[in-house]
Amino acid sequence: MTSRTVGRLPPLAGPPVPLRRLLLASRADLLLAAGLVTWVPLILLLDRGTGIWAQRALGLGTWVLLLALLSREARITRVQVGVVVVFATIVEYTFSPLLEVYVYRLHNVPAFVPPGHGLVYLGALAIGRAPLVRAYRRALVAGTAVLCGAYALWGVTLSPRLDVLGFIWFLCLLAFLRWGPSSTLYVGAFFVVTYLELFGTAVGTWRWSEMDPTGIIAIGNPPSGAAGGYGWFDLAAVLAAPALLSAWDTVRRRRRGSVLGERGEGGLVQEPVRGDGAAA
Repeated sequence: MTSRTVGRLPPLAGPPVPLRRLLLASRADLLLAAGLVTWVPLILLLDRGTGIWAQRALGLGTWVLLLALLSREARITRVQVGVVVVFATIVEYTFSPLLEVYVYRLHNVPAFVPPGHGLVYLGALAIGRAPLVRAYRRALVAGTAVLCGAYALWGVTLSPRLDVLGFIWFLCLLAFLRWGPSSTLYVGAFFVVTYLELFGTAVGTWRWSEMDPTGIIAIGNPPSGAAGGYGWFDLAAVLAAPALLSAWDTVRRRRRGSVLGERGEGGLVQEPVRGDGAAA
């Protein structure tokens, strides 16, 4: 397994690694995460007060950035990001324009949102695979559970707006941290998603409805445990990507074998018999 992939990461073995070495080894991933959590809020700020064509231009720029970053990633990571983008886009169009669980400023799904989900996942992935984060996995997992738990508890007790959905999603996050394929991936998702949810609702890019479509579950703005809901995207990416790659490789091998078979059957050239006309 390379440092550019994520799955059930092996525990670090051997003597403790000096902090300076961990920081140096993690520099590329942490810089990538820092750049992404800077880019997305910048897009949200540029979107304020703009029209649909400006949104589309911001969406084009976000797609270009995502594709440029993915060109440097391993194939498994590219497929994981693709799964997240597809899954998240379906969820966006279902829960925003259709069910209005949350509503964007122009009552649409902005063009920068689908690639933005890819950047969010890539940022969480970069944090989760960084050697520094992996070295302190247990402490960071426990800290994430405590922080999100305190936030979710505030949402159902002291918050001016009751947030039951956030508490439900916090329970999902606990399950992902305990049994998920990569606990550090969900640590990264907690910090990235919580930060962007707070920022996006604060600047008015989107707002959450007070109740779910059934009228039973109260929702905060934003839900406190939003990272637990987003964890389903991460889980889909980690589980589906290997199967998709395997299926694609199988199809390619069969096609290659079919082409070689056709060449073998119809492409043979019979050599002329040497010595025709010569004396016996």
